[in-house]
Amino acid sequence: MAFEFSEDNKPTLENLIKCYPIKEAAMLPALHLAQEQNGYITEEVMACVAEVLEVSVMKVKDVVTFYPMFFEEPVGKYVVRVCHTLPCALRDCKKVLDHLKGKLGVDVAAEKDLSKGTTSDGRFTLMKSECLASCDVAPVMMINDDLYKNLTPEKVDEVLDSLD
Repeated sequence: MAFEFSEDNKPTLENLIKCYPIKEAAMLPALHLAQEQNGYITEEVMACVAEVLEVSVMKVKDVVTFYPMFFEEPVGKYVVRVCHTLPCALRDCKKVLDHLKGKLGVDVAAEKDLSKGTTSDGRFTLMKSECLASCDVAPVMMINDDLYKNLTPEKVDEVLDSLD
């Protein structure tokens, strides 16, 4: 079954395209919208975005495979990214990551196998992340679009318990 933008998302997409001098420039927001609707980016999603933006499917695939915020396979409702670069490592992000692995009962998702880091109920996907640009409040994690700072295992529990 081919992907199409929903009736609710079609006007949003049209408005996004109008914000740019050429259609292709709307690729990132169009892909975000498609991923929000579909959960992840499939070949059908890429074909639809390519058609709407009047570019090749390969150009869309290049963007999807370059940016780590786009997923080509299903992920959990909550994508948990733990920064593991030097400033976070110096502030013990390993303790936070190990706590998350134990609490969620999963390992860190592999780049080409996100299921390894996804809970059996599909609620969470645990990933390591390169710099989340919050070195001054390390260690940090991002859950979907929300950043959590100065983490301890106790703070991680509070955050996870607050999610629906």
